[in-house]
Amino acid sequence: MNWQPPRAQSLTIAGPAGALEAMLEDPRTSAGLGFAVLCHPHPLHGGTMQNKVVHALARACQQYGMPSLRFNFRGVGASDGSYDEGRGEIDDALAVIAFGRKRWPDVPLTLAGFSFGAMIALSAAASALPSRLITIAPAVSRPEFSAVTGPACPWLIVQGDKDELVDVRDVRAFAARFRPAPKLVVLEGVEHFFHGRLSELRERVLSFLKNQEAR
Repeated sequence: MNWQPPRAQSLTIAGPAGALEAMLEDPRTSAGLGFAVLCHPHPLHGGTMQNKVVHALARACQQYGMPSLRFNFRGVGASDGSYDEGRGEIDDALAVIAFGRKRWPDVPLTLAGFSFGAMIALSAAASALPSRLITIAPAVSRPEFSAVTGPACPWLIVQGDKDELVDVRDVRAFAARFRPAPKLVVLEGVEHFFHGRLSELRERVLSFLKNQEAR
């Protein structure tokens, strides 16, 4: 029987700058697998929770059996507030995580993001303490994230070697800074938005989830 994605439920989550527009997709399987919070690309460059890479991340999490929470950062879509150069966006992510932990207490958190959202997820991990971290094409050269530290959990980075916005050489150098090192997967011929390769991205993320026992 083919897997069918769950129905999306629109939510409003209280954030530090006002209401945050969010979307919950719950496959209604074992609650012990935890839940996922997903962070979208840069708010000033068209990034929203509807981004197709974020959507692929959500689908991988749902196929694994976890509910996923996508949300719009402050000032995006129906979310209140305005762009805050990464600082407030980290707080937004933490507010969504707090919502998830109240809804699904005492289960693992998988924290993930794409591009700017990947760096928000990594930054939030220091206080959120996820069980898994997934960063897709992380915007490692952005100065607001220069002091970011590594997470205390299994960590996956997926990067395309033809990315026109995030240089694969920068991502390799970034990953090499950390001990233990993240699992770095470089996909040949893949551009920033994973055109034509979203299914492969989803499978890579799903494989990581299946092979990492949540703490």
